[in-house]
Amino acid sequence: MTRYACVTGADRGLGYELVKQLLAHDYTVFAGRYHVEWKLLDDLRKEHPDRLVLVDLDVSTDESVAQAAAFIRSRTAILEVLVNNSAITGDNVSTIADPLNFDEMLKVYNVNAIGALRVTNALYPLIVAGSKKLIMNISSEAGSIGNCYRKGWFAYCSSKAALNMMSAITHNNLKEVGGQVILIQPGWMKSWLSGKYHDEAPLTPDIPAAKLIGIIESPETYKGNSPAYIDYEGNPLQF
Repeated sequence: MTRYACVTGADRGLGYELVKQLLAHDYTVFAGRYHVEWKLLDDLRKEHPDRLVLVDLDVSTDESVAQAAAFIRSRTAILEVLVNNSAITGDNVSTIADPLNFDEMLKVYNVNAIGALRVTNALYPLIVAGSKKLIMNISSEAGSIGNCYRKGWFAYCSSKAALNMMSAITHNNLKEVGGQVILIQPGWMKSWLSGKYHDEAPLTPDIPAAKLIGIIESPETYKGNSPAYIDYEGNPLQF
């Protein structure tokens, strides 16, 4: 039986590595592509022409998400796994004493929080129809209010806190049909999150991706009344 998964923000970094891991575990993967100039997914599709499906997807717009969801529904009525990975950072320097770019904050919030909700809302019937019924939202320890220590990162931190709340509300629905929402802190990775490559981090994305596939394949480990909020090693985080 074919197992279907969908990953947003799959062009590069963690999203791309998660697509590779899901393919290695025999999933057919709908890979949300935003940066069409990046060819990693095109090259990967040559290796998996029957199981890797590229989907143009901008999670920040209703129209793009609706079109992507319609395309996915034309290929399958069931999704076992949805991974909401798309994210941007915004200003990570300014404090409350500095001029703040509120338009940029709205853009970050729209991608990181509402973007994940848009995709989840559009694909929710397919998730419910699956046997695994798993939504994995890539969050961050930056979304923890209880452990907040930063003096900046207004946009990113608040967007991840909002994602956590949206995930909790979604979980309250999904648990009633046997499903689970899992929030993941993937660790400090070398990434393109800010729009340019940062290589000062200790992790390459393939390391947490390999751990996350284990969580995806054993979601019952984290089933509960509330969404699991854990790091990529499975350690619990404080909301």
